[in-house]
Amino acid sequence: MAEVTGPDSGVESVLARHFAIMRATSPAESCHVMTSLELRASGARVFALRDETGSVQAVGALKPLSGDAVELKSMHTLSEARGRGFGRTILDRLLGEARSMGARRVFLETGSAPPFAAARALYERAGFALVPPFGDYVEDPLSVFMARDL
Repeated sequence: MAEVTGPDSGVESVLARHFAIMRATSPAESCHVMTSLELRASGARVFALRDETGSVQAVGALKPLSGDAVELKSMHTLSEARGRGFGRTILDRLLGEARSMGARRVFLETGSAPPFAAARALYERAGFALVPPFGDYVEDPLSVFMARDL
């Protein structure tokens, strides 16, 4: 996994795909996905996990919050790459990056609907627990808020 600081069509393609899927899955008022430009403008660091051929298989970002906290954003593994451990690999590496940034707590928001069940299970297995809304988020029946200490 490597941080992506410059133009990378593979990363942009996966982020665009993630954005489109999230917009199609949730109503606008409950959809908190960010475009690649919005992610970078927020100060988020974007990371990509590539397979042995160099193709991007998963992406994720760490967005700084106040104090020593970060938010996990745009975590996405290509549907055709699922079941190969890429999701857990990038999550573990993002948590390591968060530690190296000095973060002590990682937050995330994900969907509460059935299509998000696998993501919620992945986060739970990685030690995330339910928390109230954080940052600028508000209570929403279509959102689940989670956090874990590092």
